[in-house]
Amino acid sequence: MNDDALGRIAEALERLAPAPLGTPDFDMAEAFVWRTAPDRLDPVARVNRVPLDLLHGIERSKATLLENTRRFAAGHAANNALLWGARGMGKSSIVKAVHAQVRAEGEDLKLVELLREDLPSVGRLLGHLRGSDKRFVLFCDDLSFGQDDAHYKSLKAVLDGGVEGRPSNVLFYATSNRRHLMPRDMIENERSSAINPSEAVEEKVSLSDRFGLWLGFHPCSQDEYLEMIRGYCAAHGIEVDPDTLHAEAIEWQATRGARSGRVAWQFFTDLAGRHGVAV
Repeated sequence: MNDDALGRIAEALERLAPAPLGTPDFDMAEAFVWRTAPDRLDPVARVNRVPLDLLHGIERSKATLLENTRRFAAGHAANNALLWGARGMGKSSIVKAVHAQVRAEGEDLKLVELLREDLPSVGRLLGHLRGSDKRFVLFCDDLSFGQDDAHYKSLKAVLDGGVEGRPSNVLFYATSNRRHLMPRDMIENERSSAINPSEAVEEKVSLSDRFGLWLGFHPCSQDEYLEMIRGYCAAHGIEVDPDTLHAEAIEWQATRGARSGRVAWQFFTDLAGRHGVAV
């Protein structure tokens, strides 16, 4: 193949390749979503979240994550955090609410959401964040790994940092329904079939150990469930007879077969709609 043909092939490949991401303007928004193909940071015009004081039943987790985030935003040492536990108990809500609270206190902290399927590109993302004078909370929601899932190896770039180390201006928060980021039956199956059971899943299971801060979220009690609903009513100015409110709320959770912060919000959304209130 002659040089002209090689040159034409190179030019064609260059045209097909996505344009490299330029220096992002992080002053455009307080939150961004990382996208790939091509790489870009899309600004979020309005973050979907609720105020921190409306998250009930998780006071200890709120206080711990808020203090950790304040330290990071102020330039002090802070831990990556894994928020794990029961579904619908506010794991992702608390991350977004804490970010808003810290910003309200005067810190220009940015939130960057990284989708789980885009974990292999995290090295490129960190390269863009590393060069900024801003501070970032990198957030991955509903993080978990399957049997043949190698995405967890990419996550080590955030938690351990490799040779370069995690950028000092980036902190990583993840939520998961699983403490060890993989199903318990998968852990037990791999251990039982491995030649060396202790090493079979050590690499995957130990990934959660790399988070310096673990926050557990457990199913709420009925009192906590009702407190959440009363808090939503007070915040939106909806007045309902307490006995009626409690009876309807309990019936709602009984029909759902579950009781959580998400169920409380869904009941309140229905209640607000009946009262002609937008939420």
